[in-house]
Amino acid sequence: MLDKKVIVVTGGSGLLGKSIIADIRSKNGIAVNAEIKVKSDKTNQTVYCDITNEDSITEMFQFVLENFGRIDGIVNNAYPYTSDWGTKFEDVPLDSWRKNVDMQLNSCFVICKMGLEIMRMQKSGAIVNIASIYGVVGNDFTVYENTALTSPAAYAAIKGGVINFSRYLASYYGPHGIRVNCVSPGGIFNDQNPVFVKQYENKVPLKRMAKPEDISPSVSFLLSEEAKYITGHNLIVDGGWTAI
Repeated sequence: MLDKKVIVVTGGSGLLGKSIIADIRSKNGIAVNAEIKVKSDKTNQTVYCDITNEDSITEMFQFVLENFGRIDGIVNNAYPYTSDWGTKFEDVPLDSWRKNVDMQLNSCFVICKMGLEIMRMQKSGAIVNIASIYGVVGNDFTVYENTALTSPAAYAAIKGGVINFSRYLASYYGPHGIRVNCVSPGGIFNDQNPVFVKQYENKVPLKRMAKPEDISPSVSFLLSEEAKYITGHNLIVDGGWTAI
């Protein structure tokens, strides 16, 4: 399905990132894990990358091109955030808001800008940006009741921005044969507070939270030639959350 396509996945050591990489490789793609927690190693298909550092992103792309020859796909999946991530809205300092927008949205801009120019020269390529249902609809705060959890305000702003930024890029780079899409997952189970899990699952039509392997095949699909006429799309994978 992906037939030796070279695909850079940022944050490939995380919960969803591991599944995305495994799914790409299961479909005969070459998934390169661009991650701050790894060393650059062609054999392991890993490359060190701090996505908050422009020079590090440049070096990452250089390493991939030198060792794999081309870049057919990019998955913007990495999800860095500040230590106070999850603070209630009324208590969020402006500096924290700025840092999270910079780390998440602005890094997506830099990676897309550099990667798309490589793809433009190749006259082909595909990008999948990982967004969220909370970039599409408002939050249902009832699922957080009786827990210490909340959904950060910056998360909604950033993911909404990623979705429309992807549409912009799809329009801008379409004439060059390059596709840009999003995948917006619903809540992924990660040993959260059982009260939250129960409340979330009571709302979602499929009555369970997502597993990483529920999400990753949609990413592979949008990277593949099976999606060759799909661009500017936001594929929502949420068990029906946004349908009700």
